[in-house]
Amino acid sequence: MNCDLYHTRRVALFNQLPVGSFVILAGYQQKVRSKNIKYHFRQDNDFLYLTGFNEPDAVALLSADSRYDSGFKYTLLCRPKDHAQEVSFGERAGVQGAINTFNADEAHDIAELESVLLAQLDTHQHLFVSDELGRFSDRVFSWMNHQRLTAGFDVIKHHRTLTPLSKILHPIRVIKSTAEVNQIKAAVNASIDGHKAVMRACKPGVNEAELAATFNFTIAKYGATDVAYPNIVASGNNACCLHYEENCCIVEDGQILLIDAGAELNHYASDITRSYPVNGKFTEAQSTIYQLVLDALDAAIEKVKPGASWNSLYETCMEVMAKGLLELGLLSGNIDDIMKDESYKRFTVHKTGHWLGMDVHDVGPYHDNNDRWRKLEPGMTFTIEPGIYIPLSATDVPQAYRGMGIRIEDDILVTQTGYENLSVAVPRTINQIESIMQGQ
Repeated sequence: MNCDLYHTRRVALFNQLPVGSFVILAGYQQKVRSKNIKYHFRQDNDFLYLTGFNEPDAVALLSADSRYDSGFKYTLLCRPKDHAQEVSFGERAGVQGAINTFNADEAHDIAELESVLLAQLDTHQHLFVSDELGRFSDRVFSWMNHQRLTAGFDVIKHHRTLTPLSKILHPIRVIKSTAEVNQIKAAVNASIDGHKAVMRACKPGVNEAELAATFNFTIAKYGATDVAYPNIVASGNNACCLHYEENCCIVEDGQILLIDAGAELNHYASDITRSYPVNGKFTEAQSTIYQLVLDALDAAIEKVKPGASWNSLYETCMEVMAKGLLELGLLSGNIDDIMKDESYKRFTVHKTGHWLGMDVHDVGPYHDNNDRWRKLEPGMTFTIEPGIYIPLSATDVPQAYRGMGIRIEDDILVTQTGYENLSVAVPRTINQIESIMQGQ
């Protein structure tokens, strides 16, 4: 447990808050799947980022306090030790463990939350709350107003401001530290082998579910016990549903398989997509669309460097794909009109990237404080993922292109001088894909 890491993060956060601030961080609670069977617990990422505490039903408080060198007191409220519960469901840190292991300045039983919180809130003027699931949404305003409504008539009243902590914290999380980049790289490396294993296993007659399980089996060898999001293993027309998760169909000869899958390792995500022919050999129509998407991806990646506009990556992808679709006759008119009226969206459908970190669609703004597209900075990690989707229902399109969804997605790190493609080792050119699928 690297307590210094989380302390440093809390200090960095508090240094951006106004004098007299008080922070409430609500952790997640464990959810019931059915009767006494619970879902695997997954902590709120903002809470985990600042505390490292990965147990259900916890709350952290950061209260401005000049008695501490950091300028604030860190209080952790959690479940107490309980031998019977721990025998059944695993060890708890308990109140003493919150201090000894997680470096809390003070710790209490979670049952004492309200009394502890109200006592500490006291004269603080600015309340910042992180409560993603609204665990305390019905109590926050009563906490804010408690002093004002209960103090004597001649006592100074505190009219507090309320601000979502995400406004301050999420921009901080966009820039990854070296340690975070290494965690993301570890998750990506597990996924690289997972994708290669699926390519080798893919053949006509295999079920999508078996391919999804192949990915999960492979990443488990790296210690990845979970995925960053449900695997998308979509054959044929299924790939035209962007978040297809059923993974229940037999893959057929002549189809393209789209697999969008990423390991989560030590609470950091990866997110990689590849598309390839089920039988290991691209048809002419498949290779044409595939190469167009790959060209768009590579053109956008080459734009990545500090100072580049975030939206320039999307614009580059759209321009390359629009021109290609026009040349194929799938779009009509002239390129200027196509770009202006965005008719390319019929086949391109979605944006082409997002931040990557503890959340697969990681937090943080894409615009600066003047509402302009954010400029790229070293330490940013994100995906670039152009795609072209031509469903079976597109009867005005030549049949050779129908029932095909092709998306290619890589994980990108902005460096001091340009970029690093973290997922480039997953076969991505037509020759690379055909070679691995044919056992070469």
